[in-house]
Amino acid sequence: MKQLVIVRHAKSSWDFINKDDKDRPLNDRGNKDAPMMAKRLLKQKIDIDLFVSSTATRAFTTASYFANVYDVKAKHIIQEDNLYEAPAGAFYRVVTKLPDNAACVALFSHNPGITDFANSLTTTQIDDMPTCGIFAVKADIKSWSDFEKAEKEFWFFDYPKAD
Repeated sequence: MKQLVIVRHAKSSWDFINKDDKDRPLNDRGNKDAPMMAKRLLKQKIDIDLFVSSTATRAFTTASYFANVYDVKAKHIIQEDNLYEAPAGAFYRVVTKLPDNAACVALFSHNPGITDFANSLTTTQIDDMPTCGIFAVKADIKSWSDFEKAEKEFWFFDYPKAD
């Protein structure tokens, strides 16, 4: 059994108009939501074996917050440039190359691709993946290379609720 936990990056800042889109940091809400959502996963006893992130600052920072809660150093997060501005097909290409010794993988990326990818996995559909939202599925496979063609089961959907 393989488990995939898909996370949209936390809320990012638009205060730095001179920065490239890829370099935008999280804003205050994002810096609060990411560790909160990571703690929520840990409290549910979801054991994440591997963290994979887009190379964009906001996605990698979100992944770093999650990794920190799981006592994993940021240097162990796999950075995948193909997850930046990625269509659903790019997600499948990344997932099918994951190491098989990882049973549960958390993958951090961006809209609109992350919503499209989530909606391609099961019959459970979402209108829009909110910032720091999590969509998770399970697949009864031994190898990630079989993920794309495998039947996936919706596991859960969660996101930070407005204060």
